[in-house]
Amino acid sequence: MTASEEDARGNGVRAGGAAEGGVRTGGAVEGGVVDGGVLGRGRLLGYGVGSVGTGVFNAVPGLLLLYYLTDVLGVSAVIAGFVLVVPKAWDVVLNPVVGAASDREAVRTGRRTRLLLTGAVALPVLFAAMFAVPVDSPGFAAVWVGLAFLLAASAFACFQVPYVALPAEISPLPAQRGRAMAWRVVCLTAGILLAGGLAPAVADGAGGGRGGYALMGAVIGLLMGAAMLASALSTRWVPSSPGPRPLRLVDALRTARGNRPFFALLGAYVAQTLAVAVMLAGAPYAATYRLGDYGLTSLMFVCMVGPSAVAVPLWRLLARRYGPVPCYTAALIAFALTAAALYPAVSAGSTGAVLGLTVLVGGCYAAAQLFPLTLLPETVHADTSRTGHAQSGAFTGLWTAAETGALALGPGAFALILAVTSFKSAGFDAPADQSGSALTGLTAGFTLLPALLLALSVPMLLAYRRLAAAHRRTGDTHRHAV
Repeated sequence: MTASEEDARGNGVRAGGAAEGGVRTGGAVEGGVVDGGVLGRGRLLGYGVGSVGTGVFNAVPGLLLLYYLTDVLGVSAVIAGFVLVVPKAWDVVLNPVVGAASDREAVRTGRRTRLLLTGAVALPVLFAAMFAVPVDSPGFAAVWVGLAFLLAASAFACFQVPYVALPAEISPLPAQRGRAMAWRVVCLTAGILLAGGLAPAVADGAGGGRGGYALMGAVIGLLMGAAMLASALSTRWVPSSPGPRPLRLVDALRTARGNRPFFALLGAYVAQTLAVAVMLAGAPYAATYRLGDYGLTSLMFVCMVGPSAVAVPLWRLLARRYGPVPCYTAALIAFALTAAALYPAVSAGSTGAVLGLTVLVGGCYAAAQLFPLTLLPETVHADTSRTGHAQSGAFTGLWTAAETGALALGPGAFALILAVTSFKSAGFDAPADQSGSALTGLTAGFTLLPALLLALSVPMLLAYRRLAAAHRRTGDTHRHAV
């Protein structure tokens, strides 16, 4: 294929004939995919919009739930951290189970729609319940939020695991799978931006306290559910064929175990996700206790996520010239350095410097979302020749389990830092005066700990590059032998 042909395919250019809003070539439609596998904007948007919902659920609990527990409901930092970690720990176990179930459904029906719809319908109700504690009691609140969060996380797994599996099946062309992931990241950015910008503003605008957060949960839950339901219905055309027969969970995990590049990539992604989760949990505390205004939480979040809409296309252009792994590595290093530079800015209470550095963080964050999600489907495809099973669900079950664990450990780690440095919980209307050690702890937790985690992800990413090259050589040898 020439460079011009690759560009034409990568941009969805017609090859003669059209399938409006779908896949365009000169061939006939077969099971929702036109010969050639080039995706139209309608199909890309139909898939990508689901990430608005996943972005909201990943961002809002990480950004607000710890603060809601400690500074609205009066729950101690230790108990609040426990409440956040346990439901996500359950999901670490549940997600691989859902992944194997999704593969079995795909073998039987050729689709992953049933689980997608289950999650899309159940999650908004359970999300709203997380922020609708009916009794003014810290003990009751901890139990209520923990149970609602556990059920919500389970519903989210039913949607997220098959949703992440779809890109490996959405087109036979790597360039088209890359386009699908770019659309997903843009929609993910929109969801995270919606969560970080709108959720704190709705809660604050409604007067704060339990009533304000209850309204926020209902509004954000409805928006999240609408996006996920639209995506579940819009992706019914994607044909799923994991393998010749359904695999039990143990067999699926045993089959996936030999994909060493996948686990190296996963390790890098987990470290960076944990870093982002810690930063999200720390943002309201930095805004309230260092910058003197809780309302800056929304602005900080917008400054971090907003640049992604512009940065994603730029990172794609750079990746086409230099390769995704070098660009991904450069972005992680820049992300770590910028996070470390935030420490003196936050300590000095310099709002302008913090917001400016947060914009730079946003440019790096775009790459940290785009490249792992682009490389994930390729690790699944590369493993097919080895196993005979393109078991996207099994791999994405492991991927989302690890991601879920990292998102849970982030707030938990930050809560532990608060507890160790003697942070004092307080009611919403009267933030407590904090000691010097507590202020230092929350500042370091927001900046230096994420920087360290991002730096640790770089060696694992370099290991992925080496293992992926060896894996490709092994796959080529296997195909030639066959």
